[in-house]
Amino acid sequence: MRPGLERTRVMLDYMANPQDAYPIVHITGSNGKTSTSRIAASIVSAHGLAVGSFTSPHLERVEERLGVNGHHASPESFAEAVADVAPFADLLEERTGDRPTYFELTAAMAFAWFAERAVDVGVVEVGLGGRLDATNAADATVAVVTGISKEHMNVLGSTITEIAREKLGIVKAGSVLVTGPLPGDAEIEAERVTAEVGVQRWKYDRDFSVRDARLAVGGWTVDVDGVFETYEDLVLPLHGRYQTRNLAVAIAAVESLFGRPLDQDALREGVASASSPGRLEVLGHRPLLIVDGSHNEEGMGVLASALDEEFPSMSWTVVFGVLGDKNVDGMFDHLQGIATRLVVTAPESSRAADPSALAGIARQRLGPDTEILVIPGVESAIREALRLTGPDDALIATGSLYLAGEARPILKEVANE
Repeated sequence: MRPGLERTRVMLDYMANPQDAYPIVHITGSNGKTSTSRIAASIVSAHGLAVGSFTSPHLERVEERLGVNGHHASPESFAEAVADVAPFADLLEERTGDRPTYFELTAAMAFAWFAERAVDVGVVEVGLGGRLDATNAADATVAVVTGISKEHMNVLGSTITEIAREKLGIVKAGSVLVTGPLPGDAEIEAERVTAEVGVQRWKYDRDFSVRDARLAVGGWTVDVDGVFETYEDLVLPLHGRYQTRNLAVAIAAVESLFGRPLDQDALREGVASASSPGRLEVLGHRPLLIVDGSHNEEGMGVLASALDEEFPSMSWTVVFGVLGDKNVDGMFDHLQGIATRLVVTAPESSRAADPSALAGIARQRLGPDTEILVIPGVESAIREALRLTGPDDALIATGSLYLAGEARPILKEVANE
């Protein structure tokens, strides 16, 4: 990881700037950006437009990062996209002595892939931060900040203000800024950027909001006061009350893109078709099997609240693994009173935290009433957790999107047996 825009900008210049061929909804935030991206793309598609989506990281295969109208790139088309961009990466190295990073290459591929398919709109998720993220080589029509909390502090800064400044770096002159709920210091920074850049801003709970949200089978029924219109009885097939806020942000973003109220029937269709794999995703029952990509302290707190609200009185076996830059003390604190059993493992990443060290911290934070095991390897950890989980109990794999990606196909296989 080498933050900076120069390599991406030079390579896109060589490629005749494909990112300028369509309007872009650019989405960043500490949590919720992938779900918001998916919901927004589904809404745009339901309005009859071709929408390209770029998200990261992928869960199970790299082709998931590129999609058009909800369909991922095939292995063949992804390989063609790599082949199309490779000469420009080589040219960059030849002329500058530098090569693009993995993420920079996939971002450039996405911009070109969308242009080749003549999409009407691109929904592009930031990889990390915003200001120096490769996706920020594009100028967005709508810039979205879903929320801000302390994360990636070794890269983004140690304070909310510094992190907010990095994320709000996606705001450009001529764009519209849409913000979800922000903490006080981030709100101050958002107001400063709005005035300094001179953009229109739509703020959650001032200009748009969730009017009401009611638990439904497999998700929520939601009433949203949008920027231009009120939308009632939207059926959102996603678990977690937090997804209703993501829905409101996505609606405000698409309203900002269109500059008008949304078609009520198209909106209902788009919301009902929304999906967010790996985000509080139920994969099976008896036992209840869930995979979730909560990857920081704030996300784990939101997850804990969702489990308590939607799945009360369950006995949970938690399979847990994270990357090494996380505040695991805070993450474990949110699992107090939830985890009956904790199986600690490590996803396949050179940045994964050591499971034995995590277990030591967990014993201090969770106390003696939680059974704690260390099982190297995600599949082995899942298999052992399943063996220890009764049919009327529940298992959740969480702590990292990398862990969620490894656990998901295993749990799907088990659910289908």
